[in-house]
Order: sequence, then C-alpha cells, then structure tokens
Amino acid sequence: MRKIAIYGKGGIGKSTTTSNLSAALSTMGYKVMQVGCDPKSDSVKNLVGGKKITTVLDCLRENEETDLSLEDIVFTGYNGILCVEAGGPTPGIGCAGRGIITAFDKLEELGAYTTYKPDVVLYDVLGDVVCGGFAMPIRNGYARDVFIVTSGEMMALYAASNISRAIANFGVRGYARYSGVIVNSRNVENEVGVVNEALKEIGGSIISVIPRDGIVQQAEEQGKTVVEAFPDSAMAECYRQLAREVVSRSEDVNLESVVA
Repeated sequence: MRKIAIYGKGGIGKSTTTSNLSAALSTMGYKVMQVGCDPKSDSVKNLVGGKKITTVLDCLRENEETDLSLEDIVFTGYNGILCVEAGGPTPGIGCAGRGIITAFDKLEELGAYTTYKPDVVLYDVLGDVVCGGFAMPIRNGYARDVFIVTSGEMMALYAASNISRAIANFGVRGYARYSGVIVNSRNVENEVGVVNEALKEIGGSIISVIPRDGIVQQAEEQGKTVVEAFPDSAMAECYRQLAREVVSRSEDVNLESVVA
C-alpha cells in the first residue's frame, strides 16, 4: 500500500490536483482512498458529484451516544474511490489540527485501512500551518511519501519551505520523506524558473508541471474531475502522467506500518 500526503498552501489548487490524481490512479487499476485534512471539508467534492460528504467530526458530534461504523464516514465516489473528510471544529470553538487527530484516531479504531485494503491512500493536507494536527500524516506513520503543491507565487513558496522543514524534522525519526514538488501553474512570469530557484534553498525537485487550463473549471462546474469529465483531453493526460510519476517515486509499504 502506498501512503502519500499532498501538502500545499490553501487556495493553491491542492485539492483539485489531489482529486484528479486519485481519479487518474483509479483508472490505472489502483484502489484509492482519499482523506481530506482541511477544515473546509471540500477535498473530495469533485469525486462525489460536487457535493460535500458528512465529515468524521460531524458524525462524532451528531452521534455522541451511538457507535459509528465505517459506512457513516467512508463514501464511494468516482470509479470506486473511497472518500473521507476529517472535517473541522465548530467555528470559533476548538482546534482544526486537533480535529484531524481525532478523525485519524477514529479511522484507525474502526479498521478502515484493513477493511478496505486500498492500494493507495492520499492525504490532502492544508499546509499553511504545519502544527501538530496538520503534521499528523507525516509524523505518526500514516504517510510515507510527501509531495508539495506550489506555484511561483511568493506565499505558496513560503508555505512549501515550511512544509519541507517539517518533513525534514520528522524524517530523521524514520517517518515520511520529501518526494518532490508539483507546480500548479498560476501564469507567473518564468514560473518554473522561479520555483527551481526557490528549490535551491527549499530542496527537492519538480516532478510535474500542471498547466493552467480553463477545462479544470469546466469540470468542477459539473462536480467532476477533469479525468472523469474530459478523459480524452490533454489535461486528463497530464494528470495521468502525474499519477505515473507519483507511483514511481512512492514506496509500497507494509500495512502494519500505517500507525506507529
């Protein structure tokens, strides 16, 4: 099972990239689970027809007196992709990072990984602040490989730098490893050059450049990924190439190591 975390600044297109990656992997024959780790809870919406699914934290809040089952929090989306949203706290109350920890604990308690036996698990993680909860996928043995989504914009690269430092801090303990950068183009002048220059300090290398294309918005207006809505398009092939690159750079690990 490949366990992969996709980190990036909010608004950079991380969830769009991750969902299209999930869709592409599923068409390649992999059984995929995508876990959204962002309090906005919109990671998997384009895998389930544009709708928001019930989050783990919402279920826990609404069913305090009853036992949850996996069917309450794991939903099946496009091409059999298993979809989970960790969710966030009630606005103004609680900590989003702590919510991720709670959600992960519940998935483990219910035996999600051993029950569904996915070939690939993708954690879609907000990377603006890499505090304890948001670092959960890279520090507790959940993810083995981490990819960072960025653009040539200054704040996206600043977040990428913070994420890479967090990975380095946990990497020495045998946790996740930094496996490369995905450039989600924003039409910044000399964007690839700007990112490569930043990577001299941040470390790592570009594994894929996703061009800016209006077809992505067209697919999202349908509540779908590009891979589902426009499978024969150049953008769909771009995401399939990203999927092949991610698989080649990620490590297949023993299921028993999902939780340290």
